[in-house]
Amino acid sequence: MSKRPTLLQHFRSFAYQNNIKEFDKALEYFTVFGGTGWDVDVSKSVATLIEEKILSNYEALHDSMTRYTHNNGLYHMILSIIALGVNYENDVFKKAKVGKDKGEEAIDYLESKSLIKFDLSVEKPLVEGGGKSDRILFELPFMRFWFAMISPNYQNIVEGDYDEFATKWHKTRDNFSILLSNLLLRDLVKETLNAKLENDRIVKIGSYYDKKVEIDILAKRKSGAMIAVACKYSKEPAKSNMMHTLIEKCAKAELEIADYGLFSKNGFTPEVEALKEKEVVLLSTTELSLLLDDLGEDDLLKYTNKKY
Repeated sequence: MSKRPTLLQHFRSFAYQNNIKEFDKALEYFTVFGGTGWDVDVSKSVATLIEEKILSNYEALHDSMTRYTHNNGLYHMILSIIALGVNYENDVFKKAKVGKDKGEEAIDYLESKSLIKFDLSVEKPLVEGGGKSDRILFELPFMRFWFAMISPNYQNIVEGDYDEFATKWHKTRDNFSILLSNLLLRDLVKETLNAKLENDRIVKIGSYYDKKVEIDILAKRKSGAMIAVACKYSKEPAKSNMMHTLIEKCAKAELEIADYGLFSKNGFTPEVEALKEKEVVLLSTTELSLLLDDLGEDDLLKYTNKKY
């Protein structure tokens, strides 16, 4: 496997390997098993596969994890904190009750082992001192799942008692894939915008964050023109206030935005659909399926870890 494939490359490889063509289904299983190279039988539920492949093989998997963490308690704590949604470096240190020097040393080590990566804001805030500490994300979905749900519950799992894990996973699972979806959306936004203006392609894409504002996706073209995108995962179609909120956030951050985009998992109201006439990019799950177009053997990554 090439060094540090992108998340989209892992996702397409996973979908091709397991013959999954629907984006939502691929994401559901990828959220847990992504980056392992394991064959996944999607006729079985994710819960069933977690028990068969992960919980039943806990000790062997734990032993393989020690190659990265050396059973270092601070490493495990930091990884679990990040996996459960505390993503900004200073917030991680505060939660772990560790000083900056020792915390940064741990983060640098974990990053060098390809467990985590930095996700820097596309633009720095204009106001001096208005920035947040660096955002940290997991490199692979499986590692995030392990340190969010398995490692913190190891005492019961190793004894064969999966009830506590099952209860916590049930509360967490519905929102656990949102971060991955947002990250994959970056590729879709980049592809969509590049197709509309081939001579002014996206050169940088990520998110924007400062101490007061967070914007889900911020992209920058070769010309310097910026595009801001907001993401929504509610069961209802997105309303016009979603657009208004995004514009307000960009104004508050003093970002000069050339174009806006919205992603809504369950579509948009007619009022928002009308914004297409104003060149606002509207994306939904239907468009996300394009990320799995034309899958083939060339998409298959080779993983060297043990298969379960």
